[in-house]
Amino acid sequence: MESDHLHGWKAIGDHLGIEGDAARHLSKRHGLPAFKIGKRTVAASKASIRAWLAEREAAARAPQPEGGPDA
Repeated sequence: MESDHLHGWKAIGDHLGIEGDAARHLSKRHGLPAFKIGKRTVAASKASIRAWLAEREAAARAPQPEGGPDA
């Protein structure tokens, strides 16, 4: 059975189809779910990433209130 966890920014980035540095940026600035194992190793679960992406997609599709940031 395949593990649900990804280990390292490169693996997380590969899963998302982006560079590892971009995955790290998304985690630090935009809430991409990732956690440290020990002092240096980072990991993320594929299920948590799928849920995060679904939330981001739903937010992007939600109607913006009148007078919003682009008004």
